[in-house]
Amino acid sequence: MIKVTEATATAGALKRLSDEGVSIWLDDLSRKRIESGNLAELVENSNVVGVTTNPSIFQAAIGSGEGYEEQLADLAVRGVTVEEAVRMMTTADVRAAADILRPVYDATGGRDGRVSIEVDPRLAHDTKATIAEAKQLAWLVDRPNVMIKIPATRAGLPAITEVIGLGISVNVTLIFSLERYREVMDAYLAGLEKAAAKGLDLSAIHSVASFFVSRVDSEIDKRLDGLSSPEASVLKGKAALANARLAYEAYEEVFGGGRWTALGSARANKQRPLWASTGVKDPSYKDTLYVDELVAPGTVNTMPEATLNATADHGEITGDTVTGGYAQARADLAAVEALGISYDEVVQKLEDEGVAKFETAWQDLLDAVAKSLDSKGVETE
Repeated sequence: MIKVTEATATAGALKRLSDEGVSIWLDDLSRKRIESGNLAELVENSNVVGVTTNPSIFQAAIGSGEGYEEQLADLAVRGVTVEEAVRMMTTADVRAAADILRPVYDATGGRDGRVSIEVDPRLAHDTKATIAEAKQLAWLVDRPNVMIKIPATRAGLPAITEVIGLGISVNVTLIFSLERYREVMDAYLAGLEKAAAKGLDLSAIHSVASFFVSRVDSEIDKRLDGLSSPEASVLKGKAALANARLAYEAYEEVFGGGRWTALGSARANKQRPLWASTGVKDPSYKDTLYVDELVAPGTVNTMPEATLNATADHGEITGDTVTGGYAQARADLAAVEALGISYDEVVQKLEDEGVAKFETAWQDLLDAVAKSLDSKGVETE
């Protein structure tokens, strides 16, 4: 009886979110989640239609060792390098998750049922290496529903164009600024044009643009707190939503324009906005804030499990909460700027920190695997 009640509750808010045109993806993956049947259960009962991973997620999963002991032992016997071991474990997880989500992929014509894996974050400022890594990852996973994550750094932009032009689907990650987001959309369109010139089937190429949310509030709220004024306090918790809503406005503009018309007529797919970092960082905010307030058709919301569960339990899905708020969003960001907080400085800081955070997580993962292989008597240098 309890299970039925839980399933019914889960179907409520999450189904309403899906009905509003928001694809729910899970921002987590581990061997335990795959082998226990938990991921399949979330797909079956919680409207989850995709999975995103990043270096921090893999560091937490593989660093714990749980579920990876047998594969680590086999890798140790073979004497593989640490780098090879990490890639074999991460791609195995993504491949398995992709197989679980394959029915969703088939049912949605490739729109959903996607699993994302990121290029080595240490390559974020190296265009050629990022392209080579993206091609290698697509080959290693070898599933049509994989998406290769490429960071939206300055060096990442031409890599996005090239990889899309090869017909590989891409999840562009670490987008914080509106300017960079427009550059990402431009890079995607340029990639589609390259693919079209090669005669590739544009309908088979998909992309999402991961626009980060909560970290914007974390950084701007911290600066607002430092001002200790009534004007500053009323702006707390508003910048991230404003930023995301204006990103959606940019999406509507670009994919409603003339350049897109030609590609759309060739059966190309729009690059959907994906709301990332949607778990609240400030405990005083409602834990479903970045879900309830970012409902718009043709979007993706990738959630950590805690946010997914919170939405299922008490999410308030009341229809589109994005497109009617553009004027207020501009006013909120202007008010923040008027208090002396530089938007450009904040978003660049967040991009730099995002890349650094993933680099650190990746190195921690390499160190943990090296230690495990060493403990089995394998030379890892």
